[in-house]
Amino acid sequence: MDSALTASGAASADAQEPPVSPSRGRRTAAWLAGLLLLVPTVVVGCRTAGVDGSTPLPQLLAFLPWLLAPAGAALLFALLARWRTGMVWSVVVLAVTGWFVRPYDTGLADDPPGPVVATLTVLTSNVEFGQATEGLIEVLQREQPDLVFVQECEYTCSKALSARVSRADYPYRNVIEGYAASGSAILSKRPLRPAPGIAATFAMPGSVADLGGDRTVNLQLAHPLPPIPRGVKKWRRELSMVRAYAAGVKGQTTLLAGDFNASQDHAAFRRVLEAGSLHDSAALAGASRTPSWPTSMPRPLGTQIDHVLISKDFSVVEARFLDLENTDHRSLLVELELHDDR
Repeated sequence: MDSALTASGAASADAQEPPVSPSRGRRTAAWLAGLLLLVPTVVVGCRTAGVDGSTPLPQLLAFLPWLLAPAGAALLFALLARWRTGMVWSVVVLAVTGWFVRPYDTGLADDPPGPVVATLTVLTSNVEFGQATEGLIEVLQREQPDLVFVQECEYTCSKALSARVSRADYPYRNVIEGYAASGSAILSKRPLRPAPGIAATFAMPGSVADLGGDRTVNLQLAHPLPPIPRGVKKWRRELSMVRAYAAGVKGQTTLLAGDFNASQDHAAFRRVLEAGSLHDSAALAGASRTPSWPTSMPRPLGTQIDHVLISKDFSVVEARFLDLENTDHRSLLVELELHDDR
């Protein structure tokens, strides 16, 4: 009798427990899909509108390709929820993001006119407060680039370059010493003439290289401030200074290289390209999405903020990103050919 009552009570309790509602699970999945789509939608909207916005948008724009992950997860949740609006929303965000992260500017839109009159190898390297100077010197000895742009070359870095990099290899130099990230240097195998450079927080020296005959090339090192949360206005202002330089040399043979603290997904960086009719050499070599920062993240994670920008009379033979120890940046080594456009 007692066992019967117990069984009856258990059955009654089971009957009182409501089953898990399928609609509740679908609502949860729909909420998750919507939450996952919020950030990618805003960031992709800024990319589409050609604006960088305020913190945290400039920082997120640098990692635009990786927003495909939350957008893809949102699509899965929308499918589980059978939420048609979420499905369409997810597909649109994925499609627009995919459009922007595709390789851009690959090959040459316009073949440089005329024969090759000079071949140049160019290296840009951020040595992070001089910590990677040893690795930089090894690269110089091994690769022997014609032109070298060094950022964050503080006093110990500049002293090491002076003492250990042979003047026979690099007789021409434009070095601005400074503490921490403020020092910079241009080293050259070709004769240099002084140029005004860009007056900014970090040193951005400029020079004019003599390639022989009557051929010269404008050289400008770029190192604007990074877009840290409270420094976006200064970052935008210094990239505007770089853009003004590019506009001033438009139509001239020019190399603009360094740590731009900006990727191709930043409107401020694209305006530099447009102002000077410049091309990104890594992009022309098919490496537009190879990350240069931070090196703590394995490839392909990260973003590309180190660039060598070239005028239309250059073509790109090769572009390689090199890993140096003790810096958070990869160096970029490009081989260029200068064509006679006259």
